[in-house]
Amino acid sequence: MRIITTRRITQIFFFALFIWFCIVTTLGERGWQLRGWPVNWLLEINPLTGLGVLLATRTVYAGLLWGVVTIVLTLVLGRFFCGWVCPFGALQQFMGYLGKRGLNRARKIARNRPHPAQRIKYWLLLFMLAAAAAGMLQWVLQTARSGGGWFWSLLALSLAMLAVMAAFKLIRIRRDAAWVAAGALSLGLLLEFLFPRAGWLVASLQTGLLDPIALMHRSVNIVLLPLLDAPLKVTAALPRAYPGAALIGVLFLLFVLLSVRVPRFYCRFICPLGALFGLLSRWSLWRIGKQQVPCADCRRCEADCEGACTPTETFRTSECVLCLNCLDGCRHGVMGYRITPSAAGEQLLPDLQRRHVVTSIAVGLVAVPMVRMDGMADANWNPAVIRPPGALDEAAFLARCIKCGQCMRICPTNVVHPATLQSGLEGLWTPMLNFRTGTSGCQFNCVACSRVCPTAALRPLTVPERMGTGEFSASGPLRIGMAFVDHGRCLPWAMDTPCIVCQENCPVSPKAIFTRDIMQPVRDGDYEIQAVQGDTLTLAGADWEPGQYGTGDYFCSVNQMAPRPIATNTGQALTLGPGDPWPQRPVAGLTARIMLHLQQPFVDPNRCIGCGVCEHECPVQGRRAIRVTAENESRNRAHRLTLS
Repeated sequence: MRIITTRRITQIFFFALFIWFCIVTTLGERGWQLRGWPVNWLLEINPLTGLGVLLATRTVYAGLLWGVVTIVLTLVLGRFFCGWVCPFGALQQFMGYLGKRGLNRARKIARNRPHPAQRIKYWLLLFMLAAAAAGMLQWVLQTARSGGGWFWSLLALSLAMLAVMAAFKLIRIRRDAAWVAAGALSLGLLLEFLFPRAGWLVASLQTGLLDPIALMHRSVNIVLLPLLDAPLKVTAALPRAYPGAALIGVLFLLFVLLSVRVPRFYCRFICPLGALFGLLSRWSLWRIGKQQVPCADCRRCEADCEGACTPTETFRTSECVLCLNCLDGCRHGVMGYRITPSAAGEQLLPDLQRRHVVTSIAVGLVAVPMVRMDGMADANWNPAVIRPPGALDEAAFLARCIKCGQCMRICPTNVVHPATLQSGLEGLWTPMLNFRTGTSGCQFNCVACSRVCPTAALRPLTVPERMGTGEFSASGPLRIGMAFVDHGRCLPWAMDTPCIVCQENCPVSPKAIFTRDIMQPVRDGDYEIQAVQGDTLTLAGADWEPGQYGTGDYFCSVNQMAPRPIATNTGQALTLGPGDPWPQRPVAGLTARIMLHLQQPFVDPNRCIGCGVCEHECPVQGRRAIRVTAENESRNRAHRLTLS
């Protein structure tokens, strides 16, 4: 079997496996639904996810240890993940194949020439890792403060490491650039050490914005699968809606279509994971290259090169995605895959340019504090941003969330949606709850989203902890927010219309929503009694629809006596239902007043969990008359409304 055929079979397998994992991320009991399937496996073997979480939080989530295996294999084989495993890489390669059909060899070679913009992905990687590494640097400073002289020792160690990197040319920049980077890092550490309350170092995990595995999960989970499943109803009984999905879909489509014009456009110019593998492949044991020079210079190898590696010239090792098209296309046996360098020479890494490297790192360290100046992660937090159950405190949540959309995919009621700018630039595409859409609110006994999160941005919950039962009964149920009644829109409060939908649908027991009864006079509801016959009153000037007041909510009072219920009515007469008899019989000439019995809702902050069922079921369309905000959520004590 040709090696190219083997690679294609492997790509198809992993792409199908990825789609299968997306489909089975469906809550249910059938065999193809979520029943032990490792749906996060491709996210876990992605070392960029684990590295970002490690730098931002100084912890490694257990499943992310799979990324170590990928790193080891990359150090042995090269960028095998990009060419053989990555589903987005396979999709890009297929689109590039479609784009080059019918082209002659010269035009194919022109499409595969290297471009200086291929360095952009390395700058993006440095920027994102620097933004995440602020958490690690902050830990270093905390250790330094508690250890006294440890600070200067650690600072000296960091300078020495950068000097070694410059001396051995681990990155292809000049030594003075390494010292500039060391100086910038030292200055940042010193400022944070001298002014610990200034908040110079703030960690935020933003790798998920451009990580190809997270991007694929997000695009398939939120856009492609709902579109395809809407008519089929395989994974959801009703079509799913995700506000903000259009931007995700447009960007995904753009990256895919650009690959028709430039093979593997995303992999070459944007992908930070590819940049990480490019850096690691600098030390890979096995690599592609020429076994001898000169060759026949037929340039067949360059016509189908997916990474623009210039295999006929100095080989660009860091850009090789191990597509092996050059080995398959070479008719003279010159190209090989072995442990010796290419006979035509190698370029291990592109010239990243010292100014751009320093700028990327510096901007990454400064960007998050600048973004946090809006205060949305602190005092100026947006109460409309309600995080799913199990979400960590906002700063810790933003240091872990990779925006993969797994929690949105698994939600059985379709209330977990991607945020746009409600939580600032940092929170783009992070999960938040929207109770207006979906089939219900956040179910009281559901912990699915917290169990599927690959990085523990939503910590795993148990049903007893969510519901506050068993060993968690003392702390009570988990609260994700609290409901507030809008008196200006509530039917019983503002429109003299009976309604207790929110109270009826409140899932907690005892109910968090309770009502208080009032008797409200109906507008223009005073009439003079013309005649009385038993429990039937004929009123002057009445012109009603038959049965208008026979709903059980209307009462009649005469001479300010206790109201009695109205059983039914005709155009001019009321028939009273059973009730306490009046102390005196009404007579003609007295005034009868029609009154409406209303039950006005109130919310008990000690019992409301913010599940949003009330908001979802509220009959007032548009802006609901009862709405849930993040106030009183359990994850942040500063947001509590009660003193207990």
